Amino acid sequence: MKNPYLFLILYLFLFSCSLPNTIIVELESKNSTDVNGSVVFFEEENKVTMVAEIENLIPGEHAIHLHEKSDCSSNDGKSTGGHWNPTLTKHGKWGDESGFHRGDIGNFIADKNGIGKITFTTDLWCLDCEDKKKNILGKAVIVHQGVDDLTSQPSGAAGSRISCGGIIIENALIFDKE
Repeated sequence: MKNPYLFLILYLFLFSCSLPNTIIVELESKNSTDVNGSVVFFEEENKVTMVAEIENLIPGEHAIHLHEKSDCSSNDGKSTGGHWNPTLTKHGKWGDESGFHRGDIGNFIADKNGIGKITFTTDLWCLDCEDKKKNILGKAVIVHQGVDDLTSQPSGAAGSRISCGGIIIENALIFDKE
């Protein structure tokens, strides 16, 4: 694993008392960019935490979302479909009372070296549970070129999809499906 930040997280999990379900997603470049990185999802105490580190970004703000399908086969990333929206609500800022998609994570900042990091925790996601409104397995992480304006429908006008990774069981480091 080339990312020491994520290695540290995995090390802590491996040597802790309990081992959470963990899926590691390697992001691949899309739309002729060199944007890549890693996203780790781990589930503990009925919450999923996402820790992402993305590289080779243009410095500044970028959007990150979960999309409907883990299919990253197209060069433009559109094979993943739209934002994951199992509750059929309008696009918006996470937690907005007037509505938001379960895939509407929001924006993060890439530093002057083009490295962006984001950590996000929610009880509205799960890894391979029975609840289709919470299960993120089979979805994709998409990083966008621009900023999510948090209001434009249905996607936030965040621009091109510049990196993609599928949240699939084959990427599980530890998975204890009881």
